[in-house]
Amino acid sequence: MGPLIPQGFVNADLNLFFAFIIGLGFGYVLEQAGFSSSRKLAGVFYGYDFVVLRVFFTAAITAMIGLLFFGYLGWIDWNLLYINPTFLWSAIVGGAIMGFGFILGGFCPGTSLTGAVIGKIDAMVFIGGMFIGIFIFGEFYDAFQPIYTGAFLGNVFVYDTLGITRDTFAMLLIVVALAAFIITQLIEDKVNKTPVIVKNERPSYWIPSAVMIAGGLLLLLLPTQPRSSWHEVSAEKILTTLSNQQHLTGIDEVAYSIINGNELPVLLVDVRDAEDFARFSLPGAVNIPLDQILEHRYESTLRTPGQKIILYSNSNTLATQAWIIATRAGMDNLTILAGGLNGFVQTIFQDDHTTDSHVMDIEFQERFREKAKDYFMSGKAVPATKSAGTPVIKLIEIEKPVQGGC
Repeated sequence: MGPLIPQGFVNADLNLFFAFIIGLGFGYVLEQAGFSSSRKLAGVFYGYDFVVLRVFFTAAITAMIGLLFFGYLGWIDWNLLYINPTFLWSAIVGGAIMGFGFILGGFCPGTSLTGAVIGKIDAMVFIGGMFIGIFIFGEFYDAFQPIYTGAFLGNVFVYDTLGITRDTFAMLLIVVALAAFIITQLIEDKVNKTPVIVKNERPSYWIPSAVMIAGGLLLLLLPTQPRSSWHEVSAEKILTTLSNQQHLTGIDEVAYSIINGNELPVLLVDVRDAEDFARFSLPGAVNIPLDQILEHRYESTLRTPGQKIILYSNSNTLATQAWIIATRAGMDNLTILAGGLNGFVQTIFQDDHTTDSHVMDIEFQERFREKAKDYFMSGKAVPATKSAGTPVIKLIEIEKPVQGGC
């Protein structure tokens, strides 16, 4: 059900019901495509039937184009999509085992269930072998673990590996898929010696092919950033928050978080440019410049569930701009350091501390700010690093070798 349940479009209690309905539909499609026949499935390896390849390519490019357009329109939240991590060795070994089993048995795990449902005995035997393999893997997991978890590459994308954009890769995949449709059909006709009359009676696929190519070209022309999303906050709500100053975090709270990070953990985000950040920043802060606040690489950082994130700049100006942009995009856990760095330095480090009249215990506030000043002035906010020390060089006198001899 993807992002429909988290967004409230579908009741979470009905999750299994909808999964059952979708599963029935998926099995019906596989059966209609001929995936319950081991001969048809194995035909891709022998050149007489490429329906498996064409169905897979059709599903891939249809889902890909749909996701890209839905993401652009804001109907799909990419953060709710699970990306399967890549373990290189397990992918290679598992792919080889599955391919070998596919050639011998004519089924993959999903199609074997489709065949077993309609009474195919070979599919049932295949399922039995699959469970035996699962049992062996579970019993000897410690021996298989170095291969299973070896060469971890993370959640990689093909287009990042190739060094191209996502939309360019989508267009290339569409072209490759359409070329594969044509080439595999020619191979089938040659191997099966298809009569000319059968070829002429086939439906034309020029219209769906043109639609796919048009969709790929449109993706190349559209901006990469979605115009809206389910999480997008209304302008009225942002204005209300600004007018009520609910987006501000006090200087004392930030100082307390830095001193006692475990009790009140926050993430400080410096929205100034890299040069200003390198010159001076608050302890533990990360740098996300204002002009990069919506870049994909920082999205997971700014959308960390349960994490309070405080934006700051020299004053409130840049931080407020970053807060409005990010909050409008649906990041609802952001606040701003009231007064910015200038206010923080003036409040904590000045000798004559000014107190907040709204604070009930003014004496406590004064004592805290004195403690905070000592904490920062003594360098405790900066993690201590051990010196590498001076290497000890021991001089050893080496006797001069005797000339001559053997």
